[in-house]
Amino acid sequence: MRKKHFSWLGKEFIELSGEAKPAASGELEAQELFQRFDQELKAHGLSLANTVRSRLWGRNRESRDAGSNERVKLLSGKARSASSSYISPSHFDSPAKVAVDLLAMRPALSNSAKRIVEYDPPIVPIRFLVYESVVVLSGVTAVLPNLEEQLANILPRITGSLEDAGSSWGKVARVSFYLHRSETVERLKQLFARHVSAAIPQMEYVFVDGYSSPGKLCEIEVTATI
Repeated sequence: MRKKHFSWLGKEFIELSGEAKPAASGELEAQELFQRFDQELKAHGLSLANTVRSRLWGRNRESRDAGSNERVKLLSGKARSASSSYISPSHFDSPAKVAVDLLAMRPALSNSAKRIVEYDPPIVPIRFLVYESVVVLSGVTAVLPNLEEQLANILPRITGSLEDAGSSWGKVARVSFYLHRSETVERLKQLFARHVSAAIPQMEYVFVDGYSSPGKLCEIEVTATI
């Protein structure tokens, strides 16, 4: 497990990343990994309830689906948070089927609660959360014929979520693009610039092999403030 403890957006964060111990199924691997994460967070006075984002990696579609289904159970109730998931065999350095990146935030006030906003009708990922002054959107993606059409669908939806959270593109701190290996970062940048003119402090690009459904070419994660 890798742990990063840092200050960002005026808050204190802990980021945990790890591959599960190999087991018979993706479900069992996810259970074991989140149990370790919870123990690590408790050592810092936090818990899975402080999770603001989790990103699940599967070695293949079967392991992504199994791990994602188990995550829904483990990050329920107060632990419900923004989420995304990807298929990427090259992400793994071990025989594990499932890996996870988890971001937890320590609130300034101990009684602060996350405001969770669902899609209408609700689906597995939340639309976004607001935790004190921090806004975290689940990964946003679409199944359309090409990258241009997908971004034309994704980016206005992100704009709407930011507005509903009391934020805007001008208050976005980081945009993370998870791009299919068949596409190029240069093309993605061109298309993004057609829709968003704000200067984003951090933009990161990661190549992946698959998503929750075939046909997707990009998934975008956004973190902002209000």
